Amino acid sequence: MVYFLLRRLLQGFFVLFGVSLLSFLIIKLSPGSVLDQLKLNPAVSPETLRRLEEAYGLNENALVQFFKWFWNALRFDFGYSLQYHAPVSQLLWERLPNTLALTAGAALFAWLLAFPLGILAALKRGSLLDRLLLAFSYLFMSVPSFFLAFLAVFFAVKTGLFPVGGTHSPNYADLSTPERVLDYLHHLALPVLVLGLGGLAGLLRLVRSSALEVLNSPLMVYLEAKGAPFRVKLKHLLRNMLNPFITLLGFEIASLVSGAALVEIVLGWPGLGSLMLEAVLAKDVFLVMGSLFVGTLLLVVGNLIADLLLALNDPRVREKGF
Repeated sequence: MVYFLLRRLLQGFFVLFGVSLLSFLIIKLSPGSVLDQLKLNPAVSPETLRRLEEAYGLNENALVQFFKWFWNALRFDFGYSLQYHAPVSQLLWERLPNTLALTAGAALFAWLLAFPLGILAALKRGSLLDRLLLAFSYLFMSVPSFFLAFLAVFFAVKTGLFPVGGTHSPNYADLSTPERVLDYLHHLALPVLVLGLGGLAGLLRLVRSSALEVLNSPLMVYLEAKGAPFRVKLKHLLRNMLNPFITLLGFEIASLVSGAALVEIVLGWPGLGSLMLEAVLAKDVFLVMGSLFVGTLLLVVGNLIADLLLALNDPRVREKGF
């Protein structure tokens, strides 16, 4: 167990290092810098610009800059944002809870609906319900998340059922604690619905195909021939179809985080996605790198959790991997 964790943590470290190095070099190779706007200001002297470059290490060799930044990033010190005039870690921790709430809510929405609907479609294969669920899956898999977000904005504005933009209402300070929670969830509902529908569509097809494969396996044929109760067959069905979805869990976290960026930007949800877009446009290298570091860290942690859950569910994995 300890060896398994150490090996996974070491692999995660190299993933973090590789993604950070590649991202840093790409940013450095792109034209311009975060000081470009200051250079256009006649009130800022060349001496001031030189001092800023020295203060933030922008005049050093690119690899020296990276290794200094990466060493500090391992301690969650991502540098200083010249765009916002604040530490990058402070900006990230302010936005991270909103992104985690959005991705966790979308994942919960997708997974809780995908399993019962996918299994139901497999049990009713060829029926009208099965065809309707497949049509739903194909439709929302084909619609890009940003286009669905635009449609959601149009729907919210026309009906007034959902607020668009921000995390709370103007009278948030006057609300009680339960009312504040409900107000936050009301603002969160539309982004979760938009992001969750895309995930639900893909998972629904995977659950259906996986359930059909298990239903046609010799084990299920044997249980059917023995006249086993539905509860017993459902237990074996779930146990035998869970492995690929547990493996998928780690990648699902990363895909939701990346997909959340577009949804956040279109719907005005103040998360890491909108923050990173502003940082890229402003060439704020430390803020971009900090955002990428946190996103990669979520991927590594998600994969580690998936590996542990897979080992707990399947004894064969425990024998081979631990």
